[in-house]
Amino acid sequence: MERKVFGLGDIVQMKKPHPCGSNEMEIIRMGMDIRIKCVGCQHSVLIPRAKFEKNMKKVLKSAAADQQ
Repeated sequence: MERKVFGLGDIVQMKKPHPCGSNEMEIIRMGMDIRIKCVGCQHSVLIPRAKFEKNMKKVLKSAAADQQ
């Protein structure tokens, strides 16, 4: 199985929605843990990278593509 490619500032779709109803999250910090911020209510959560990669569906909007 190939590794999912994502970067800082990307908007990603998660498998389960946030309690506010939105399942879109923005990556705001990367390392061993990843901090994501809900696009709907601006709440941020710090989760381990392995759990994030498991629960992420796809990248909706790449920050790298916006800069070009």
